[in-house]
Amino acid sequence: QVQLVESGGGLVQAGGSLTLSCAASGNIFSINAWNWYRQAPGQQRELVAGVTSDGNTNYTDSVKGRFTISIKNAKNTVYLQMNPMNPEDTAVYYCNADVTGWADHEITRKYYWGQGTHVTVSS
Repeated sequence: QVQLVESGGGLVQAGGSLTLSCAASGNIFSINAWNWYRQAPGQQRELVAGVTSDGNTNYTDSVKGRFTISIKNAKNTVYLQMNPMNPEDTAVYYCNADVTGWADHEITRKYYWGQGTHVTVSS
């Protein structure tokens, strides 16, 4: 019904930058909120940043001042700009969307996940 496709992961040196993107497609009326999560090896998935459709943002303390989440409503896309990065940012990053859509002639509201994109920061 709704698919989230992420891109932009890769390898970067400490102090460098990356921008992740996540595009939603499918039976979408509106995206109420977006979130970026990450999961480092051996650790639990954690919320990194979130943004609502009216532009309110929140960040986990470890990324405040370094990461910026933004949305392009017309394209149903969210971005995560990361700069500067440090080795502790190494993780698989997942986007998550709170979507109002439709299925089987009914209005739905569900959370969807992307497939994850690997980010590695070398020291």
